[in-house]
Amino acid sequence: MSHHTTTATHAAAHDLYIDGQWVAGQGSIANLNPSDTRDVIGHYAQASVDQVADAIQAAKRGQAQWAQSGLEQRYSVLMAIGDELIARKAELGELLAREEGKTLAEGVGEVHRSGQFFHYYGAEVLRQIDERADSVRPGVEVEVRREPVGVVGVISPWNFPMATAVWKIAPALAFGNSVVFKPANLVPASAWALAEIIHRQSLPAGTFNLVMGPGSSIGDELISSPDIHALSFTGSLEVGRRVAAATAANLVKCQLEMGSKNALIIADDADMELAVEAAFNGAYSGTGQKCTASSRLIVMESVHDEFVEKLTQRLSQVRVGHALEEGVHMGPAVDAKQLESNLSWVQRAQQEGATLVCGGERVECATDGYFMSPALLVNTSNDMAINREEIFGPIACVIKVSDAEEAINVLNDTHFGLTAGIITNSLKLASSFKARAETGCVMVNLPTAGTDYHVPFGGRKASSFGPREQGRYAREFYTVVKTCYIKA
Repeated sequence: MSHHTTTATHAAAHDLYIDGQWVAGQGSIANLNPSDTRDVIGHYAQASVDQVADAIQAAKRGQAQWAQSGLEQRYSVLMAIGDELIARKAELGELLAREEGKTLAEGVGEVHRSGQFFHYYGAEVLRQIDERADSVRPGVEVEVRREPVGVVGVISPWNFPMATAVWKIAPALAFGNSVVFKPANLVPASAWALAEIIHRQSLPAGTFNLVMGPGSSIGDELISSPDIHALSFTGSLEVGRRVAAATAANLVKCQLEMGSKNALIIADDADMELAVEAAFNGAYSGTGQKCTASSRLIVMESVHDEFVEKLTQRLSQVRVGHALEEGVHMGPAVDAKQLESNLSWVQRAQQEGATLVCGGERVECATDGYFMSPALLVNTSNDMAINREEIFGPIACVIKVSDAEEAINVLNDTHFGLTAGIITNSLKLASSFKARAETGCVMVNLPTAGTDYHVPFGGRKASSFGPREQGRYAREFYTVVKTCYIKA
């Protein structure tokens, strides 16, 4: 195994990409590996506020040309990007795992999925068929067309550095828009690699732009610009509210994916092996750093003790360590701040009366990284802060309930509503759960984390705002409707 340690002096500079050119920023930041903080992945340019404005103007010019491109040209560009991502998934998956801290297998899987998004939207390019209708007036025909929305701002999070960005960028390009892309500043390497692949395609200059930098300046410039037409953001609820306010002031269309507090119900007739595996995958894969993670495990009292015992046993076998090391099940938290937050949540839960069954401690490994053991808390109630707020770490809380009715009420008792799951063999209970769960995605006998790319994704309440992402539903956000009346 190799940790690919490079010294700061040898790490290459990675520029911004604006108007078809690689351009230097105003200084750069070092991108460090959370599994080994001595490993400098590279230095990444930081945009100035003026450069963001330049990128938006370039995107306006590029979009006018790209919107006129033929369907087959658009199709081939998207397919080629998808092909290259999949062909290079081992290399790019390793890069992703190095900078974000998810395991190598998860990194490779994410890059492969990113390629599939480009292929899916490449195919959608050729499937754009408009609607026609008869008018109520004789001799008049009506046609309903979909046209590009224009310049799209994309702000993506650090937890899926490539996939989340791609499921916004691919449909934006497919429907004839241009893109100004600001990735999370914690994980610029995957974004830069994606930009480098896109720039080799035959896109008009300005159709795709990469501006890297902090959300407080670069993100703010993007969300408050009256010159963009749509803004797609994935991140925290707090920042999402600011995005909604800033875009509303300019009447810019916005789409927000924000926080979550997903729950998995373990019914009294659950297949226990399946329940433990679903809870484990949902709560702890990706170090729990997923908006779809099951942080609340709602367990019926008759199976409570058995479930807790089996999940504790499962957690005792988890190997935490360097994300690229073979046999490691869980990598580090993304940075020092996230690790500190996770550990303080474990302390706070115990102060509130929860019992820590296992984990929740800092782990020392051979390399200096942000490692912690997966934590399981019991004796928690749904009104504790740890069950109200998003944690974003490898921490799950068990909430004991007496029956299915209480389970569904607890599940819905939250400000959020992204995903929800149930493990049960009862068709009646599964049907009731599907109908009553106040979330955008529901999973029966599956982990709450894990969604397909060809169907809609999104939540309710404070989890999402605006049209759904992914699948054919993406068309709603990335296009505008024009109704044409024609009298021959």
